[in-house]
Amino acid sequence: MLKLRVICSGIATLVVTWTVGAAAAAPQPYLQILTLESKRSLGDGALARRVASPDARIAARAALAIGRTKLPAGEPLLAAHLSDPRIPVRALAVFGLGLLATGENAPALVTKVSDPAGAVRVAAIDAIARYEAAQRLAGVESTAQSALEGALAHDRSPIVRSRAAVALVEFRNAPRAADAAVALSWALRTDCDVELRRHAMWAIYRGFAPAVGVGVVESALHDPDEVVRIEATRAMSRFKDAALADAVRPLLADASWRVAEQAAQTLQALAGKPPTEHWTAIPAFVHLPAIQPDSLAGLPALTKTPGKPSAPQPERAPFLSLFPATAAAMTSPAPAAHPRVRIVTTKGNVYVTLFPEWAPLTVANFLNLAGGGYYDGNRWFRIVPDFVVQTGDPHDDGNGDAGFTIGAEENPLEQRSYVLSMGLNYDDKTNAPIRDSAGTQYYVTLSPQYHLDRDFTVFGAVSGGFAVLAHLIESDRVVRVERIADETLR
Repeated sequence: MLKLRVICSGIATLVVTWTVGAAAAAPQPYLQILTLESKRSLGDGALARRVASPDARIAARAALAIGRTKLPAGEPLLAAHLSDPRIPVRALAVFGLGLLATGENAPALVTKVSDPAGAVRVAAIDAIARYEAAQRLAGVESTAQSALEGALAHDRSPIVRSRAAVALVEFRNAPRAADAAVALSWALRTDCDVELRRHAMWAIYRGFAPAVGVGVVESALHDPDEVVRIEATRAMSRFKDAALADAVRPLLADASWRVAEQAAQTLQALAGKPPTEHWTAIPAFVHLPAIQPDSLAGLPALTKTPGKPSAPQPERAPFLSLFPATAAAMTSPAPAAHPRVRIVTTKGNVYVTLFPEWAPLTVANFLNLAGGGYYDGNRWFRIVPDFVVQTGDPHDDGNGDAGFTIGAEENPLEQRSYVLSMGLNYDDKTNAPIRDSAGTQYYVTLSPQYHLDRDFTVFGAVSGGFAVLAHLIESDRVVRVERIADETLR
Protein backbone atom coordinates (compact mmCIF):
# COMPACT_ATOMS: atom_id res chain seq x y z
CA MET A 1 0.00 0.00 0.00
CA LEU A 2 1.34 3.41 -0.94
CA LYS A 3 0.94 5.77 1.97
CA LEU A 4 2.66 8.03 4.46
CA ARG A 5 2.41 7.13 8.10
CA VAL A 6 1.66 9.99 10.43
CA ILE A 7 4.60 9.90 12.57
CA CYS A 8 6.59 28.20 2.96
CA SER A 9 9.23 28.28 1.72
CA GLY A 10 9.80 31.13 -0.69
CA ILE A 11 10.78 29.94 -4.14
CA ALA A 12 13.01 32.22 -6.14
CA THR A 13 11.44 34.98 -8.20
CA LEU A 14 9.34 33.46 -10.96
CA VAL A 15 9.36 34.83 -14.49
CA VAL A 16 6.98 33.21 -16.96
CA THR A 17 8.52 31.93 -20.17
CA TRP A 18 6.87 30.22 -23.10
CA THR A 19 9.38 27.46 -23.66
CA VAL A 20 6.94 24.63 -23.18
CA GLY A 21 8.39 22.21 -25.70
CA ALA A 22 10.52 19.20 -24.95
CA ALA A 23 13.46 19.85 -22.64
CA ALA A 24 16.97 19.80 -24.06
CA ALA A 25 18.45 16.34 -24.36
CA ALA A 26 21.02 15.46 -21.73
CA PRO A 27 24.63 15.36 -22.95
CA GLN A 28 26.04 11.86 -23.14
CA PRO A 29 28.02 11.99 -19.87
CA TYR A 30 24.93 12.99 -17.92
CA LEU A 31 22.84 10.35 -19.64
CA GLN A 32 25.37 7.69 -18.68
CA ILE A 33 25.42 8.94 -15.10
CA LEU A 34 21.62 8.94 -14.83
CA THR A 35 21.34 5.51 -16.41
CA LEU A 36 23.82 3.98 -13.98
CA GLU A 37 22.23 5.75 -11.05
CA SER A 38 18.79 4.40 -12.01
CA LYS A 39 20.26 0.88 -12.24
CA ARG A 40 22.01 1.32 -8.85
CA SER A 41 25.30 0.47 -10.55
CA LEU A 42 28.80 1.95 -10.50
CA GLY A 43 29.21 0.79 -14.09
CA ASP A 44 32.47 -1.15 -13.78
CA GLY A 45 34.41 2.02 -13.14
CA ALA A 46 32.32 4.38 -15.29
CA LEU A 47 31.12 6.50 -12.36
CA ALA A 48 34.63 6.50 -10.91
CA ARG A 49 35.84 8.06 -14.14
CA ARG A 50 33.00 10.56 -14.19
CA VAL A 51 33.53 11.73 -10.62
CA ALA A 52 37.20 12.32 -11.50
CA SER A 53 36.25 14.40 -14.55
CA PRO A 54 37.90 17.82 -14.97
CA ASP A 55 34.43 19.12 -15.77
CA ALA A 56 33.10 20.12 -12.33
CA ARG A 57 29.46 19.76 -13.36
CA ILE A 58 29.95 16.20 -14.53
CA ALA A 59 32.03 15.31 -11.47
CA ALA A 60 29.46 16.78 -9.09
CA ARG A 61 26.56 14.97 -10.72
CA ALA A 62 28.51 11.71 -10.66
CA ALA A 63 29.16 12.14 -6.94
CA LEU A 64 25.42 12.41 -6.30
CA ALA A 65 24.81 9.33 -8.45
CA ILE A 66 27.39 7.30 -6.53
CA GLY A 67 25.64 8.15 -3.29
CA ARG A 68 22.27 7.19 -4.72
CA THR A 69 23.50 3.75 -5.71
CA LYS A 70 23.90 3.03 -1.98
CA LEU A 71 26.77 0.70 -2.85
CA PRO A 72 29.54 0.55 -0.22
CA ALA A 73 32.08 0.29 -3.04
CA GLY A 74 31.31 3.91 -3.80
CA GLU A 75 32.71 5.05 -0.45
CA PRO A 76 36.37 5.45 -1.48
CA LEU A 77 35.33 7.14 -4.73
CA LEU A 78 33.55 9.87 -2.78
CA ALA A 79 36.06 10.06 0.07
CA ALA A 80 38.73 10.92 -2.49
CA HIS A 81 36.89 14.19 -3.16
CA LEU A 82 36.37 15.40 0.40
CA SER A 83 39.03 18.04 -0.23
CA ASP A 84 38.19 18.69 -3.88
CA PRO A 85 38.82 22.40 -4.55
CA ARG A 86 35.58 22.60 -6.56
CA ILE A 87 32.79 23.38 -4.10
CA PRO A 88 29.93 21.56 -5.89
CA VAL A 89 32.01 18.39 -6.24
CA ARG A 90 33.06 18.53 -2.60
CA ALA A 91 29.50 19.21 -1.45
CA LEU A 92 27.90 16.37 -3.39
CA ALA A 93 30.69 13.98 -2.41
CA VAL A 94 29.89 14.74 1.24
CA PHE A 95 26.16 14.41 0.60
CA GLY A 96 26.75 11.12 -1.22
CA LEU A 97 28.72 9.75 1.72
CA GLY A 98 25.73 10.57 3.89
CA LEU A 99 23.51 8.52 1.61
CA LEU A 100 25.88 5.57 1.92
CA ALA A 101 26.07 5.99 5.71
CA THR A 102 28.70 3.30 6.16
CA GLY A 103 30.31 5.06 9.10
CA GLU A 104 33.80 4.82 7.60
CA ASN A 105 34.28 8.56 7.13
CA ALA A 106 32.50 9.87 10.20
CA PRO A 107 35.45 11.88 11.60
CA ALA A 108 36.09 13.51 8.23
CA LEU A 109 32.43 14.45 7.82
CA VAL A 110 32.40 16.11 11.23
CA THR A 111 35.27 18.37 10.16
CA LYS A 112 33.26 19.43 7.10
CA VAL A 113 30.70 21.17 9.33
CA SER A 114 33.26 23.97 9.50
CA ASP A 115 34.15 23.90 5.79
CA PRO A 116 34.57 27.38 4.24
CA ALA A 117 31.79 26.67 1.72
CA GLY A 118 28.18 26.84 2.85
CA ALA A 119 27.12 24.14 0.38
CA VAL A 120 29.60 21.72 1.94
CA ARG A 121 28.48 22.59 5.46
CA VAL A 122 24.86 21.87 4.49
CA ALA A 123 25.90 18.52 3.03
CA ALA A 124 27.97 17.62 6.09
CA ILE A 125 25.10 18.36 8.45
CA ASP A 126 22.78 16.20 6.36
CA ALA A 127 25.37 13.42 6.31
CA ILE A 128 25.87 13.53 10.07
CA ALA A 129 22.12 13.26 10.61
CA ARG A 130 21.99 10.22 8.34
CA TYR A 131 24.96 8.65 10.11
CA GLU A 132 23.36 9.16 13.50
CA ALA A 133 20.04 7.75 12.29
CA ALA A 134 21.93 4.67 11.09
CA GLN A 135 23.91 4.52 14.36
CA ARG A 136 27.19 4.94 12.48
CA LEU A 137 28.80 7.70 14.56
CA ALA A 138 30.50 5.37 17.02
CA GLY A 139 33.40 7.14 18.67
CA VAL A 140 32.54 10.60 17.36
CA GLU A 141 28.88 10.97 18.33
CA SER A 142 29.54 13.58 21.00
CA THR A 143 31.96 15.48 18.75
CA ALA A 144 29.42 15.46 15.94
CA GLN A 145 26.69 16.78 18.21
CA SER A 146 29.00 19.55 19.40
CA ALA A 147 29.72 20.48 15.78
CA LEU A 148 25.99 20.79 15.08
CA GLU A 149 25.43 22.85 18.23
CA GLY A 150 28.28 25.13 17.19
CA ALA A 151 26.81 25.56 13.71
CA LEU A 152 23.39 26.30 15.18
CA ALA A 153 24.80 29.02 17.42
CA HIS A 154 27.49 30.60 15.29
CA ASP A 155 27.33 29.76 11.58
CA ARG A 156 27.02 32.90 9.48
CA SER A 157 24.50 31.27 7.13
CA PRO A 158 20.89 31.01 8.38
CA ILE A 159 20.45 28.09 6.00
CA VAL A 160 23.23 26.18 7.73
CA ARG A 161 21.93 27.11 11.17
CA SER A 162 18.45 25.87 10.18
CA ARG A 163 19.81 22.58 8.91
CA ALA A 164 21.77 22.09 12.11
CA ALA A 165 18.59 22.54 14.13
CA VAL A 166 16.80 19.78 12.23
CA ALA A 167 19.81 17.45 12.34
CA LEU A 168 19.96 17.69 16.14
CA VAL A 169 16.66 15.80 16.31
CA GLU A 170 18.59 12.63 15.49
CA PHE A 171 20.45 13.13 18.80
CA ARG A 172 17.30 13.20 20.94
CA ASN A 173 18.26 9.87 22.53
CA ALA A 174 22.00 10.53 22.66
CA PRO A 175 23.82 10.79 26.01
CA ARG A 176 24.06 14.57 25.65
CA ALA A 177 20.50 15.16 24.44
CA ALA A 178 19.98 17.74 27.18
CA ASP A 179 22.70 19.91 25.65
CA ALA A 180 20.95 19.80 22.29
CA ALA A 181 17.71 20.91 23.95
CA VAL A 182 19.47 23.89 25.51
CA ALA A 183 21.03 24.85 22.17
CA LEU A 184 17.69 24.71 20.37
CA SER A 185 15.88 26.65 23.07
CA TRP A 186 18.55 29.36 22.98
CA ALA A 187 18.37 29.59 19.19
CA LEU A 188 14.59 29.87 19.24
CA ARG A 189 14.68 32.71 21.74
CA THR A 190 17.64 34.68 20.39
CA ASP A 191 18.04 34.15 16.64
CA CYS A 192 16.34 36.80 14.50
CA ASP A 193 16.10 34.71 11.34
CA VAL A 194 12.54 33.46 10.89
CA GLU A 195 13.55 30.30 9.00
CA LEU A 196 15.95 29.34 11.75
CA ARG A 197 13.27 29.84 14.38
CA ARG A 198 10.86 27.72 12.36
CA HIS A 199 13.39 24.92 12.17
CA ALA A 200 14.34 25.19 15.83
CA MET A 201 10.71 25.06 16.94
CA TRP A 202 10.12 22.03 14.71
CA ALA A 203 13.13 20.29 16.26
CA ILE A 204 11.85 21.07 19.74
CA TYR A 205 8.45 19.64 18.85
CA ARG A 206 9.95 16.57 17.27
CA GLY A 207 12.43 15.60 19.93
CA PHE A 208 12.92 17.97 22.82
CA ALA A 209 9.66 19.55 24.04
CA PRO A 210 9.71 18.09 27.59
CA ALA A 211 13.41 18.93 27.89
CA VAL A 212 13.03 22.62 27.01
CA GLY A 213 10.00 23.01 29.26
CA VAL A 214 6.40 24.07 28.80
CA GLY A 215 7.21 27.75 29.34
CA VAL A 216 9.36 28.00 26.22
CA VAL A 217 6.80 26.19 24.10
CA GLU A 218 3.81 28.09 25.45
CA SER A 219 5.55 31.39 24.74
CA ALA A 220 6.03 30.34 21.12
CA LEU A 221 2.26 29.88 20.76
CA HIS A 222 2.12 33.66 20.42
CA ASP A 223 4.93 34.03 17.90
CA PRO A 224 4.14 36.37 14.98
CA ASP A 225 5.13 33.67 12.47
CA GLU A 226 2.43 31.12 11.71
CA VAL A 227 4.86 28.24 11.15
CA VAL A 228 6.45 28.79 14.56
CA ARG A 229 2.95 28.77 16.04
CA ILE A 230 2.15 25.53 14.21
CA GLU A 231 5.22 23.80 15.61
CA ALA A 232 4.63 25.18 19.10
CA THR A 233 1.03 23.95 18.98
CA ARG A 234 2.25 20.51 17.95
CA ALA A 235 4.81 20.54 20.73
CA MET A 236 2.16 21.19 23.40
CA SER A 237 0.81 17.69 22.84
CA ARG A 238 4.18 16.25 23.88
CA PHE A 239 3.57 17.20 27.51
CA LYS A 240 0.51 14.94 27.77
CA ASP A 241 -1.08 17.32 30.27
CA ALA A 242 -4.78 17.91 29.75
CA ALA A 243 -4.56 21.14 31.73
CA LEU A 244 -2.58 22.69 28.87
CA ALA A 245 -5.72 22.66 26.70
CA ASP A 246 -6.59 26.11 28.04
CA ALA A 247 -3.41 27.51 26.49
CA VAL A 248 -4.10 25.86 23.14
CA ARG A 249 -7.83 26.47 22.80
CA PRO A 250 -7.56 30.15 21.76
CA LEU A 251 -5.61 29.04 18.69
CA LEU A 252 -8.78 27.50 17.29
CA ALA A 253 -9.56 31.08 16.30
CA ASP A 254 -6.11 31.78 14.86
CA ALA A 255 -6.11 33.75 11.61
CA SER A 256 -4.02 30.98 10.03
CA TRP A 257 -6.10 28.00 8.92
CA ARG A 258 -3.08 25.75 9.42
CA VAL A 259 -2.63 26.83 13.03
CA ALA A 260 -6.34 26.38 13.74
CA GLU A 261 -6.34 22.86 12.32
CA GLN A 262 -3.27 21.92 14.32
CA ALA A 263 -4.80 23.37 17.47
CA ALA A 264 -7.75 21.03 17.03
CA GLN A 265 -5.39 18.08 16.61
CA THR A 266 -3.40 19.04 19.70
CA LEU A 267 -6.58 19.35 21.76
CA GLN A 268 -7.56 15.86 20.63
CA ALA A 269 -4.17 14.55 21.72
CA LEU A 270 -4.35 16.28 25.10
CA ALA A 271 -7.77 14.68 25.60
CA GLY A 272 -6.27 11.26 24.88
CA LYS A 273 -7.95 10.92 21.48
CA PRO A 274 -6.26 9.64 18.29
CA PRO A 275 -5.27 12.05 15.52
CA THR A 276 -7.50 12.66 12.52
CA GLU A 277 -6.39 10.36 9.72
CA HIS A 278 -8.84 11.52 7.05
CA TRP A 279 -10.19 15.03 6.51
CA THR A 280 -13.73 14.55 5.23
CA ALA A 281 -15.18 17.87 6.38
CA ILE A 282 -13.66 21.16 7.49
CA PRO A 283 -14.88 22.35 10.91
CA ALA A 284 -16.68 25.67 11.03
CA PHE A 285 -14.10 27.23 13.35
CA VAL A 286 -11.34 27.05 10.68
CA HIS A 287 -10.91 30.45 8.98
CA LEU A 288 -10.36 29.32 5.42
CA PRO A 289 -8.46 31.70 3.15
CA ALA A 290 -10.42 33.08 0.23
CA ILE A 291 -9.60 31.50 -3.13
CA GLN A 292 -8.27 34.37 -5.21
CA PRO A 293 -8.96 34.98 -8.91
CA ASP A 294 -6.64 32.79 -10.98
CA SER A 295 -4.48 34.99 -13.19
CA LEU A 296 -2.91 31.94 -14.84
CA ALA A 297 -6.12 30.14 -15.77
CA GLY A 298 -5.83 31.39 -19.34
CA LEU A 299 -2.42 29.83 -19.96
CA PRO A 300 -2.89 27.13 -22.62
CA ALA A 301 -2.12 23.54 -21.75
CA LEU A 302 0.05 21.23 -23.80
CA THR A 303 -1.75 18.54 -25.74
CA LYS A 304 -2.02 15.25 -23.91
CA THR A 305 -0.99 11.96 -25.46
CA PRO A 306 -3.02 9.17 -23.86
CA GLY A 307 -1.34 5.81 -23.67
CA LYS A 308 -0.39 2.98 -21.35
CA PRO A 309 1.67 4.24 -18.39
CA SER A 310 5.27 3.07 -18.39
CA ALA A 311 8.37 3.59 -16.29
CA PRO A 312 10.39 6.69 -17.22
CA GLN A 313 13.55 6.24 -19.29
CA PRO A 314 16.73 8.25 -18.65
CA GLU A 315 16.93 9.43 -22.25
CA ARG A 316 13.45 10.98 -21.95
CA ALA A 317 14.09 12.75 -18.65
CA PRO A 318 14.17 16.56 -18.72
CA PHE A 319 17.71 17.83 -18.35
CA LEU A 320 18.87 20.68 -16.13
CA SER A 321 22.45 21.07 -15.00
CA LEU A 322 23.18 20.88 -11.28
CA PHE A 323 25.93 23.04 -9.77
CA PRO A 324 25.39 23.76 -6.04
CA ALA A 325 28.18 26.22 -5.22
CA THR A 326 26.43 27.94 -2.29
CA ALA A 327 24.25 26.94 0.64
CA ALA A 328 21.25 28.41 -1.18
CA ALA A 329 22.03 26.48 -4.36
CA MET A 330 22.46 23.30 -2.33
CA THR A 331 18.96 23.63 -0.90
CA SER A 332 16.98 25.09 -3.83
CA PRO A 333 16.17 24.55 -7.49
CA ALA A 334 18.65 25.93 -10.00
CA PRO A 335 18.19 29.33 -11.69
CA ALA A 336 16.72 28.11 -14.99
CA ALA A 337 13.46 27.39 -16.79
CA HIS A 338 11.53 24.64 -15.00
CA PRO A 339 8.53 22.55 -16.05
CA ARG A 340 5.26 23.69 -14.53
CA VAL A 341 1.90 21.95 -14.23
CA ARG A 342 -1.61 23.05 -13.37
CA ILE A 343 -3.48 20.65 -11.10
CA VAL A 344 -7.13 21.39 -11.76
CA THR A 345 -9.20 20.34 -8.75
CA THR A 346 -12.86 20.51 -7.89
CA LYS A 347 -12.00 23.45 -5.60
CA GLY A 348 -9.74 25.38 -7.98
CA ASN A 349 -6.32 25.33 -9.60
CA VAL A 350 -3.00 24.53 -7.92
CA TYR A 351 0.24 25.34 -9.74
CA VAL A 352 3.40 23.32 -9.20
CA THR A 353 6.94 23.96 -10.40
CA LEU A 354 9.02 20.81 -10.94
CA PHE A 355 12.72 20.35 -10.20
CA PRO A 356 14.35 17.99 -12.73
CA GLU A 357 17.89 19.02 -11.75
CA TRP A 358 17.42 17.24 -8.43
CA ALA A 359 14.95 14.52 -9.45
CA PRO A 360 14.98 14.01 -13.24
CA LEU A 361 13.34 10.58 -13.41
CA THR A 362 10.72 11.48 -10.83
CA VAL A 363 9.81 14.59 -12.82
CA ALA A 364 9.78 12.57 -16.05
CA ASN A 365 7.48 10.02 -14.43
CA PHE A 366 5.09 12.68 -13.18
CA LEU A 367 4.96 14.47 -16.54
CA ASN A 368 4.48 11.20 -18.42
CA LEU A 369 1.58 10.18 -16.20
CA ALA A 370 0.01 13.64 -16.35
CA GLY A 371 0.44 13.83 -20.12
CA GLY A 372 -1.23 10.46 -20.55
CA GLY A 373 -4.24 11.44 -18.43
CA TYR A 374 -3.43 8.97 -15.65
CA TYR A 375 -4.13 11.52 -12.94
CA ASP A 376 -7.40 12.79 -14.40
CA GLY A 377 -10.31 12.15 -12.07
CA ASN A 378 -8.22 10.89 -9.14
CA ARG A 379 -9.66 11.46 -5.67
CA TRP A 380 -7.66 13.14 -2.93
CA PHE A 381 -7.87 9.88 -1.03
CA ARG A 382 -5.81 10.99 1.96
CA ILE A 383 -5.94 14.41 3.56
CA VAL A 384 -4.53 14.74 7.05
CA PRO A 385 -4.95 18.16 8.67
CA ASP A 386 -1.69 20.08 8.93
CA PHE A 387 0.17 17.19 7.32
CA VAL A 388 -0.41 16.26 3.67
CA VAL A 389 -2.92 16.03 0.84
CA GLN A 390 -2.29 12.90 -1.23
CA THR A 391 -3.59 11.57 -4.53
CA GLY A 392 -2.39 9.70 -7.64
CA ASP A 393 -4.37 6.46 -7.33
CA PRO A 394 -7.18 5.77 -9.84
CA HIS A 395 -8.60 3.22 -7.38
CA ASP A 396 -9.25 6.12 -4.97
CA ASP A 397 -8.19 4.16 -1.90
CA GLY A 398 -4.39 4.39 -1.78
CA ASN A 399 -3.81 0.84 -3.00
CA GLY A 400 -3.41 1.42 -6.73
CA ASP A 401 -0.48 2.08 -9.03
CA ALA A 402 0.46 1.81 -12.69
CA GLY A 403 2.28 -1.51 -12.36
CA PHE A 404 5.82 -0.16 -12.04
CA THR A 405 8.01 1.64 -9.53
CA ILE A 406 10.70 4.28 -9.86
CA GLY A 407 13.95 4.78 -7.98
CA ALA A 408 14.32 7.22 -5.12
CA GLU A 409 16.20 10.42 -5.91
CA GLU A 410 17.25 11.58 -2.46
CA ASN A 411 18.27 15.22 -2.46
CA PRO A 412 18.91 18.11 -0.05
CA LEU A 413 15.57 19.82 -0.71
CA GLU A 414 13.56 19.95 2.50
CA GLN A 415 10.03 18.77 3.12
CA ARG A 416 8.92 22.31 3.85
CA SER A 417 5.36 23.57 3.53
CA TYR A 418 3.84 23.04 0.09
CA VAL A 419 6.43 20.75 -1.49
CA LEU A 420 5.58 17.93 -3.87
CA SER A 421 6.94 14.45 -3.09
CA MET A 422 6.31 10.84 -4.03
CA GLY A 423 4.61 8.41 -1.68
CA LEU A 424 6.30 5.14 -0.75
CA ASN A 425 5.31 1.66 0.33
CA TYR A 426 5.92 0.75 3.97
CA ASP A 427 7.31 -2.46 5.39
CA ASP A 428 4.54 -3.98 7.48
CA LYS A 429 7.01 -5.50 9.96
CA THR A 430 9.36 -2.57 10.53
CA ASN A 431 6.99 0.31 9.72
CA ALA A 432 9.81 1.79 7.64
CA PRO A 433 9.44 3.24 4.14
CA ILE A 434 10.70 0.99 1.35
CA ARG A 435 13.24 2.63 -0.91
CA ASP A 436 12.58 2.61 -4.67
CA SER A 437 8.89 1.79 -4.16
CA ALA A 438 7.38 5.04 -5.49
CA GLY A 439 5.10 4.77 -8.47
CA THR A 440 2.25 7.16 -9.14
CA GLN A 441 1.02 8.48 -5.81
CA TYR A 442 2.20 11.92 -4.75
CA TYR A 443 1.54 14.30 -1.91
CA VAL A 444 1.79 17.99 -1.04
CA THR A 445 2.90 18.95 2.46
CA LEU A 446 0.70 21.40 4.36
CA SER A 447 3.38 22.27 6.91
CA PRO A 448 7.03 21.33 7.47
CA GLN A 449 7.64 17.59 7.70
CA TYR A 450 11.42 17.45 7.93
CA HIS A 451 11.39 13.92 9.33
CA LEU A 452 10.50 12.77 5.79
CA ASP A 453 13.63 14.33 4.27
CA ARG A 454 15.73 11.20 4.61
CA ASP A 455 13.51 8.84 2.60
CA PHE A 456 11.11 10.75 0.37
CA THR A 457 11.91 12.43 -2.93
CA VAL A 458 11.06 16.12 -3.21
CA PHE A 459 10.57 16.92 -6.90
CA GLY A 460 8.60 20.17 -6.95
CA ALA A 461 6.85 22.87 -4.99
CA VAL A 462 3.55 24.70 -5.15
CA SER A 463 3.94 28.10 -6.81
CA GLY A 464 0.30 29.20 -6.96
CA GLY A 465 -3.17 28.31 -5.71
CA PHE A 466 -2.09 27.84 -2.10
CA ALA A 467 -5.54 28.71 -0.76
CA VAL A 468 -7.11 25.90 -2.78
CA LEU A 469 -5.23 23.37 -0.66
CA ALA A 470 -6.97 24.72 2.44
CA HIS A 471 -10.37 23.90 0.97
CA LEU A 472 -9.71 20.32 -0.12
CA ILE A 473 -11.44 17.41 1.58
CA GLU A 474 -11.41 13.73 0.67
CA SER A 475 -14.49 13.94 -1.55
CA ASP A 476 -12.64 16.37 -3.84
CA ARG A 477 -10.93 15.23 -7.01
CA VAL A 478 -8.18 16.11 -9.42
CA VAL A 479 -10.05 16.98 -12.58
CA ARG A 480 -6.86 16.89 -14.64
CA VAL A 481 -3.14 17.64 -14.48
CA GLU A 482 -1.80 19.60 -17.43
CA ARG A 483 1.56 21.04 -18.36
CA ILE A 484 1.60 24.77 -19.05
CA ALA A 485 4.26 27.40 -19.71
CA ASP A 486 7.55 26.82 -17.95
CA GLU A 487 8.73 29.12 -15.19
CA THR A 488 12.18 30.58 -14.95
CA LEU A 489 13.53 30.60 -11.42
CA ARG A 490 16.10 33.25 -10.64
